[in-house]
Amino acid sequence: MSQFLNAIKERRSIYGISKESVISDQRIEEIIGEAVLHTPSSFNSQSARVVVLFNEQHDKLWNITKETLRKIVPAENFSSTEEKLASFQNGRGTVLFFEDQAVVEGLQEQFALYSDNFPIWSLESSGMLQLVVWTALAAEGVGASLQHYNPLIDEQVAAEWNIPSTWKLLAQMPFGKIVAGPGEKQFAPLDSRLKVFK
Repeated sequence: MSQFLNAIKERRSIYGISKESVISDQRIEEIIGEAVLHTPSSFNSQSARVVVLFNEQHDKLWNITKETLRKIVPAENFSSTEEKLASFQNGRGTVLFFEDQAVVEGLQEQFALYSDNFPIWSLESSGMLQLVVWTALAAEGVGASLQHYNPLIDEQVAAEWNIPSTWKLLAQMPFGKIVAGPGEKQFAPLDSRLKVFK
């Protein structure tokens, strides 16, 4: 199996993470920067925007998320929510994935024939970027998972980190040293998911 496919296979949702360093913060920045530069986007729109939070900035994000959810999750159910959020906060940092809606809207105006497709293609591009970052981190021994607390936290995130109003938050990826591996993964039969015609 190729190195690439092996990396894809090894990438898993890792929830047991810690703040310890596996690789330097600088190396994490390099990996994410390379991913942002080289992940494809429709019409080479380069609409992806990324924010990386370390240390107290990372902790602040998960405190914001916790206090936001405390207002809407029934008190009797909140302990499990709080525990889940603590597992993300236990990590070293978080990657925030955005798409710049100004770029998407500009393409909709410029290429009106494809107008309805650009928001879809934007999401596809973001999904590719998320997978590239996730897999690249996994290849370096860094555990991560993909979370979606947007749009509940969007306004506070934008205010806290001075995020431009055109950036739409799509996902959060907490990462850190792996302290507990993933469970066994179940696969549906491949022949129910893949058809080949020759």
